[in-house]
Amino acid sequence: MAKATGNLPFSGTPEQEAELRKVIAEHKDEKGALMPVLHKAQEIYGYLPIEVQTIIAEGLSVPLQEVYGVATFYSQFSLYPKGKYKISVCLGTACYVKGAGDVFDKLCKKLGLQSGQCTPDGRFSLDACRCIGACGLAPVLTVNDEVYGKVTVDDIDTILAKYTG
Repeated sequence: MAKATGNLPFSGTPEQEAELRKVIAEHKDEKGALMPVLHKAQEIYGYLPIEVQTIIAEGLSVPLQEVYGVATFYSQFSLYPKGKYKISVCLGTACYVKGAGDVFDKLCKKLGLQSGQCTPDGRFSLDACRCIGACGLAPVLTVNDEVYGKVTVDDIDTILAKYTG
């Protein structure tokens, strides 16, 4: 199972798979089991690669297309792994008007990523988000739980340097 998911190979462990299969068994006969199983699977793996979706589909006897449809419809699910440092750039109206699009583009180039992807070393993942409620600090980005306000493209190298040392 070394298939690429996003830009990193899937690396689930036998222990993770055993835990997932136990969750599936606990929910198998329940109506609406797919959502709680997907939530638990994401807790176990951190994301929902096709390999995990396939186990869920087979275990719950539902079509893989249904599992994929639910996993891609709800924003709380991710098909790609997240990095140790999760960077999120607000592209809400206030941030966008003040240059967040340029900040996001610079991060994409600097990290070699597109939105939703993770660096090959697993250090950074990059996502765009909508308003985080810090419009007075626009443009805003977060790295895990740390908020950076009034960010410019010139700030990117300094911010990233805090997480590369």
